[in-house]
Amino acid sequence: MDRQQEFVLRTVEERDIRFIRLWFTDVLGVLKSVAVAPAELESAFTEGIGFDGSSIQGYTRVVESDMIAKPDPTTFQILPWRGETHGTARMFCDILTPDGEHSLADTRNVLKRTLARASDMGFTFYTHPEVEFYLFESLRTDGPPVPVDQAGYFDHVARGNAHDFRRAAITMLESMGISVEFSHHEAGPGQNEIDLRYADALTTADNLMTFRSVVKEVALEQGVFASFMPKPLSDQPGSGMHSHLSLFEGDRNAFHEPGAQYELSKTARQFMAGLLHHAAEITAVTNQYVNSYKRLWGGQEAPSFVCWGHNNRSALARVPMYKPGKGVSSRIEFRAVDSAANPYLAYAVLLAAGLAGIENEYELPEPTEDVVWDLTASERKALGIKPLPQSLAEAIDIMESSELVAETLGEHVFDYFLKNKKQEWAEYRAQVTQFELKRFLPVL
Repeated sequence: MDRQQEFVLRTVEERDIRFIRLWFTDVLGVLKSVAVAPAELESAFTEGIGFDGSSIQGYTRVVESDMIAKPDPTTFQILPWRGETHGTARMFCDILTPDGEHSLADTRNVLKRTLARASDMGFTFYTHPEVEFYLFESLRTDGPPVPVDQAGYFDHVARGNAHDFRRAAITMLESMGISVEFSHHEAGPGQNEIDLRYADALTTADNLMTFRSVVKEVALEQGVFASFMPKPLSDQPGSGMHSHLSLFEGDRNAFHEPGAQYELSKTARQFMAGLLHHAAEITAVTNQYVNSYKRLWGGQEAPSFVCWGHNNRSALARVPMYKPGKGVSSRIEFRAVDSAANPYLAYAVLLAAGLAGIENEYELPEPTEDVVWDLTASERKALGIKPLPQSLAEAIDIMESSELVAETLGEHVFDYFLKNKKQEWAEYRAQVTQFELKRFLPVL
């Protein structure tokens, strides 16, 4: 037994932890959990916990349903919302087959495989997400949800629900070792943003799954409802997860080159060229729901076109302002990702696209300084600016022919993901919406 496992066992005993929740995600990024008692923990470390994989989205067929969840002791954290006494802790798991092989359906392992590729090239991949979400008075599906306030961007609402909420959520996150960099009210009524501090991509993805649980728990405690739905209100901004990306070689930021344009190295430019080159192929993963395309094509700072710019918030990829003497902070911001994306798959395909740009020495096109939404279609065409997919159907059609996404996700996840998303589109397409009834029923 290694030191980390011993630390977990000792902490469980000393802190009177009665339940240890083993967490993992399905292919769509929905969090799954199974609780074990302290007496079973040592066995869980050595043998894992068996479960029926055929009941989990995208895992296995019924005839090969046995799966094993093996906890990663480095991810051990006490869940603060469960109280100080008789507490509950959590660990993320690797999902294995009965013969000890990594499950082809384990999306956490999809990211670990891609990170290993980057490591073979000498890189560590760091990410910093800005997570947007809405707070509503309650969960309702029979009409538009009601935001908890009518505040706007950066508004300070004295004794407001969102202000108290952010303080409680951040306190809880930091008690779990998840560092928060910024938080503020976003542009939509009831919309908030909390930015997590830079970390390696696997830690970030684990932190994001924890973040969503914390936000949901704090909302319930305060009698409100939190949603990461990409576009819950038709006339308000959607919720994205702008992600700042960088590669490091040891302690050196591989994206920084003193004196270069925007202080960006050749590696950074090739990485960004890869993001743009493969953007349409990976959109089904970074924006996986039918509702995602109402965010992408709903205006209000959502990226709709494949281009990059320096401090241009209408671009898909943005190079933030360089701070003199802060070479470690040189980075690329990719603005399309939904807050509701599976973070393991999203960061895997973003990294794979960037690495392809480096390996194949893609040329970065000229930056776009115009507000892209204000250009005409002919102006965008003349500049070589192509649109992102405009619907889930278009996105999955493009993804289906992508060798990069197929290789990154692996055949099992790739095939299941496409199958599930095709079914979602078919069900959505069959719906008669309130828009159609209001527009056409009286006149047709």
